[in-house]
Order: sequence, then C-alpha cells, then structure tokens
Amino acid sequence: MNAKSTYRVLLYYKYVKINNPEMYASKHLEFCKLLGVKGRILIAAEGINGTICGSVNQTRAYINAVQMDERFSDMVFKIDEADEPAFRKIFVRVRDEIVTLGLPKEEDINPNELSGERLKPEEFMKHLEADDAIIIDGRNNYEFDLGHFRGAIRPEVKSFKEFPGWLMQNLADKKDQKILAYCTGGIRCEKLTGFLKRQGFKNVFQLDGGIVTYAKDPAVRGKYFDGKCYVFDARISVPVNTAEEYKPVSTCKHCGKPCDRYINCGNMECNLQFFCCYECEQKNFASCSKPCMNAEHHKLKVQNIG
Repeated sequence: MNAKSTYRVLLYYKYVKINNPEMYASKHLEFCKLLGVKGRILIAAEGINGTICGSVNQTRAYINAVQMDERFSDMVFKIDEADEPAFRKIFVRVRDEIVTLGLPKEEDINPNELSGERLKPEEFMKHLEADDAIIIDGRNNYEFDLGHFRGAIRPEVKSFKEFPGWLMQNLADKKDQKILAYCTGGIRCEKLTGFLKRQGFKNVFQLDGGIVTYAKDPAVRGKYFDGKCYVFDARISVPVNTAEEYKPVSTCKHCGKPCDRYINCGNMECNLQFFCCYECEQKNFASCSKPCMNAEHHKLKVQNIG
C-alpha cells in the first residue's frame, strides 16, 4: 500500500439471503456511524451492495467485523487507495433489489442459481484477443462514454433496468454467438448474464470482479480498456489501463479537445453531467449551453446573492 494514502475506498457486494433487511440495515447504519466510515450501502432480501470510505484502520475494522457474519465470510472487498474522502456522509438504505434489473418480482434473476460463466482477468483478456465475441458493457451509457473495453457495444440505456428491453431489441438474433459481459465491480453482470441465459443465449461469459479487478491484476494491468472507469463517488473516475499509453476516449462538449473530466452543469434546473476541460469550464461558467449559462437558477448567481 502507498504509505502516503490517507484513505481507502471499499467496493463490495454479495448475493445472499437476508431475512430482515430493515433490521439489518438499521444495525448496520449504527455500526458504520460508530466506526466513522462514510459511503452508500444498499440492503435487500437478496443481499448487500456497498461502497464505503475511511481510514486504513477504519476500513480494516469494517472488513473484519462484516466477515465475522458467516453470510459474508467470503465476501470479496475491492480496495482502492485515496488521498481524500470519497464520501461525506453514510447512507444505509433498504431496497427491493441491490441492483435493479426491473423485472417483475416473480421473474427476477437469482445469480446464485443462474448466471454467466465467470472469467478471471487473464481469461477475459484472452477472449478479447480471440476477437470472436460480442462484448457487452453492462453499465449505463454515460459510464461507457468515459471509458470501455475496446470493441464493446455502447448500451443505449441510462439505467440498469432498461437493459432487458435493450438487449432483446438489439441482440435477440445473436443467441448462438459468444457473449462477453463486464461492469464496474461485477454485480450488474451477475444478473445481466443470468437474464441472457434465461432468454436462450448459449455462450455467455462475465468478467469476474469487473473492471476494478481487471485493472489491478498484475498479468493484464487493464490492457484493452480505453479511457477511465466511472465510479459513483467523489472521485468520479479511476484509471484502468497501465499496460498501454493512456488516451481519453471522450471530448470536451465545448471545444472538442480530448477530455475525460465530467462536471455538472451550473444551472441547477439542468445539472447535466458532461465532459468539460478546465478552460471551457471557466469560459462558460460551468454551463453545458448558453441558455444554461444565463439561467436564473445558476449556481454562481445563487452564490453571489447569498
């Protein structure tokens, strides 16, 4: 570990039965507050899905405590180092699903019963090199736009629950072809590949541990991933490919120069997340368009009034 890093970010999930999600979430929130970690944790009858941040000692204590519960004794924690906190608050919320695929309850996918074959990073890389598969990015379109595996299909979806419809509309005639699916940490692909198998796709694979694990594997070092990986915390993005020269795959909305920097529009009624270089952010007052620049409820105007 880099001794200079003050914080650690933990990314983790597990599909496992939780009999009383409300009670577990309440106790888990109390524990997190006592420990002092910050982040976002979802609890459902089907399992847990979380990203938290804290000091090395705090995150180590969290891992040890959670794994004392036999339901989570083998849960994998993906660990990133950070110089600043990735979250400011702690949220532990109960949901119907830890990732929402949007299927009727009776049709929901249980990844412990139905899911695509898991590939370790080196295996996944070899499949990429074989160039004989359809590569599906199991994330949202704005995540893809920041970075993706070379040759992957851009999903025309803004949320995970749109995937079933999009998949059947675009890939229904590809059921005999090899499918490679990936996402940030693996949780979405567990359900996504299960859905594909239920629909009759015969040759379905998923990247075990997702992009985050692929980036850290010493044998692959993120090779064939272009751009950066979107993350849902204050960092916004993390690097992936250290095996090849880095080049942004996205461009500034205003000037068109290569840019991997997402910002939110200063118009509070818009709040669009878009790519913007530092120069254009200053020139356009952090706005995505001229109408937004002149909007009544622009952050800069509100700040000046305050």
